[in-house]
Amino acid sequence: MPQRSDQPLSVALIVDENSNPFEVGCACEVFGARRTADLGRELYDLTVVAPSGRTTMRDGLFAVTGTGDLADVERAHTVVVPNRPDVESPGSAAVLAAVQRAHARGARLVGLCTGAFTLAEAGVLDGRPAAVHWQLVEEFRRRFPAVEVRPDVLFVDDGDVLTSAGSAAALDLALHVVRRDHGAEAANSVSRRLVFAAYRDGGQRQFVERPVPATVAQPLTATLAWAQDRLDSPLTVADLARHAHTSVTTLHRRFRTELGTTPLAWLTGERVDLARRLIEQGGLGLDAVAHRSGLGTTANLRALVRRHTGLSPSEYRSRFAAHGRGR
Repeated sequence: MPQRSDQPLSVALIVDENSNPFEVGCACEVFGARRTADLGRELYDLTVVAPSGRTTMRDGLFAVTGTGDLADVERAHTVVVPNRPDVESPGSAAVLAAVQRAHARGARLVGLCTGAFTLAEAGVLDGRPAAVHWQLVEEFRRRFPAVEVRPDVLFVDDGDVLTSAGSAAALDLALHVVRRDHGAEAANSVSRRLVFAAYRDGGQRQFVERPVPATVAQPLTATLAWAQDRLDSPLTVADLARHAHTSVTTLHRRFRTELGTTPLAWLTGERVDLARRLIEQGGLGLDAVAHRSGLGTTANLRALVRRHTGLSPSEYRSRFAAHGRGR
């Protein structure tokens, strides 16, 4: 996790022949959008680069021109590598070389969806974990046996190399990067603008093809919102089940189906996210943060914040507290 900086972090987004415009758009929306009033500062300085002056996007839908060139990759803090639906075609030699040089100098590499194939072709994933779309897991394993595929997660953060699963998981990973770089409040601000959940505590297995049930229960949205308004209360899984008018066993099944997680794991994640926002805002001691977030004790707060962020609450405050913003 980089030290907090008032200067935006530089991001190079590489597009190549047949890149998927959805993931390109996700990266542009998260890393390229100009600052808004609620943030008050620029988070990233995005440059779109390509190996040639005119790049045709997926299935010839349109062409991209006016981009930077691969020399811009040499100066970027973070490099988003190309993805493409046709994973059988080899990546551009010039692009793979640029990715290898970026990795060698310590840049952070991000592969969205099939971008994992680009990273694997460049040789930077050998012996490391990676996420890839569930439909491509076996193909990826066949071609890159030295990579540890994690098929049931939305993204993998392995420090300087990050990968995401299917297309929409590009937003999950991009928001995770914002959270890692600038804190939970900034990530929440970006997610609100995108009208997308800042954190989905789920995995890919919920999207794997399965028979559609004959009847579909009322979504959990109302119960989730009800619980989020009461995180400082001693909520239990039984309380959630009562609000959803179902049994605890059925609630567990619905959470697994709709969110890819358990009720307790979701509730804990929401409380930790609230604690992080309170820590960032400043003004409260750890006892008060633990109480208001429903985590109970400072010992529990310390343990869970460290488990989710890799930092103690005091370290998290020093990096992301509100007094460090907008100066």
